[in-house]
Amino acid sequence: MFVELVQVTTDDGVRLDGMLQAADEEVAGSALPLGIDAVVMVHGTGGNFYASTMMELLAECLRKLGAATLRVNTRGHDGISTAVTRTGGIRQGAAYEVVDDCRHDLAAWLDLAQARGYRSVALLGHSLGAVKSIYALAQAGSGSDDTASGRPRSVTRLIVLSPPRLSYSYFAASPRAEEFLAMCRQAEELVAAGRDESLVEISFPLPYAVTARGYLDKYGPAERYNVLKHLPTISCPTLVTFGSIEVQTNVAFRGMPEAVEALPAAADGASRSLALIAGADHFYSGTRAELAARVESWLRKQSQTTRSE
Repeated sequence: MFVELVQVTTDDGVRLDGMLQAADEEVAGSALPLGIDAVVMVHGTGGNFYASTMMELLAECLRKLGAATLRVNTRGHDGISTAVTRTGGIRQGAAYEVVDDCRHDLAAWLDLAQARGYRSVALLGHSLGAVKSIYALAQAGSGSDDTASGRPRSVTRLIVLSPPRLSYSYFAASPRAEEFLAMCRQAEELVAAGRDESLVEISFPLPYAVTARGYLDKYGPAERYNVLKHLPTISCPTLVTFGSIEVQTNVAFRGMPEAVEALPAAADGASRSLALIAGADHFYSGTRAELAARVESWLRKQSQTTRSE
């Protein structure tokens, strides 16, 4: 399978890398069985475009069904990395990212997809990549000339796999509230002392190193990235999936299927579907064939709905 390594530079000057693979030849150019011609795939916290075996399997399945796949880095790729910018290298990665910057990253990748001739694109994100995908599309409804109906024109489907609940109020009322609030206080003290970029080793909601500023940005009282606030604003058909094991064992996912089901419908009537994969953990270990089948079935259903309208 031919792989093209691709690069984009965001509108704020950060260079990002990715991997583009065309649809399998026997289905390329025919009527689109899934109703899309490409999928932009976004990694989670500390991930990257090439390492996820789950994304690799999904990408292979999607290409066999007629969709090109563009697996991409955001500036939050890997734990700590160096980003090339117009003014030189800067520290980046999950430790230093501000999630809001994903708007620039995803816009650049969607522009590349459009420039390559893809007109009907699904945006697919996993974990924090799912949060970024929801957030970026929600923010796109702010009146940009590059949007239509509140999203980039090429994005016609949204698939979000295990978006965590990034909610200060929910974590502060959880069984691990004391641990969470202590970490927030530590981050707040560092920021107040002018040490915004100091790294903090956190254990909640997941263990990794992050700057004090980044921790408060992601998990603080503003709840900027609470997907339950943003999902009702999404104006394209959306599939949300969770694994039954992660819902039972991880506070960031507990109650999320029920919370998503209880959300109001999108203002413009865009459909929203929920799939709970039995026996699946956060990385869908041992259940990836089932996940791929659910994604395929949903995409086919959306394609049939569109043709019948």
